[in-house]
Amino acid sequence: MRLLQLVSPTLPVGAYTYSQGLEWAVEQGDVHDAASTQAWILDLLRTSIACFEAPWLAHMLAAWDARDDDLLSALDAQYLASRETAELRAESLQMGHSLRRLLTGLQDFPASHAERLRGFAEPTYILAWACAASAWQLPPADALGGYLWAWAENQTLAALKAVPLGQTQGQQILSNLGRAISALAAAALATPIESARNFAPGFAIACARHETQYTRLFRS
Repeated sequence: MRLLQLVSPTLPVGAYTYSQGLEWAVEQGDVHDAASTQAWILDLLRTSIACFEAPWLAHMLAAWDARDDDLLSALDAQYLASRETAELRAESLQMGHSLRRLLTGLQDFPASHAERLRGFAEPTYILAWACAASAWQLPPADALGGYLWAWAENQTLAALKAVPLGQTQGQQILSNLGRAISALAAAALATPIESARNFAPGFAIACARHETQYTRLFRS
């Protein structure tokens, strides 16, 4: 139940306000229907999110469990440095701040994790997310799978508004994406931190171009 709560699109951290470059891809015509939407999301899932963010999440989760806050600080700084654009950096910090405020405000959130989380001046979203997964003792494979699913779902919801797509098309995309997530999560869990990579130049360009896009629905 805690995993479902953490990956819910109703989690009040503002994820629905971000498209992570998808809106610019729609503006340029690269994403224009259900097939191109699925291709964009799945490519980014495979080439960046699952082979960089998910391994980083796995190592942060292990550091939370080991109570190694020095390692967490180092990982968090490195992760923030990996954000290619101002919008992506601002997104990670805003959502990290919102998730920390939410978790530390829950009456039954473990006090030890809440205290440690408050010790980080500007936690990224992935750091706060790993804290929640550790505090709620989520199995690492389930935590990584849930994180990837939540990201894919948010991208699909953004596409419903921006392309636009119908609800049935959106659910078909999620169904197709879901088939890949378990294997991607398992691979991420076994990835050494030095092998994590996020080389996706098209994604970085889309995010940078979105910062000056004339008409926007989303903050990134």
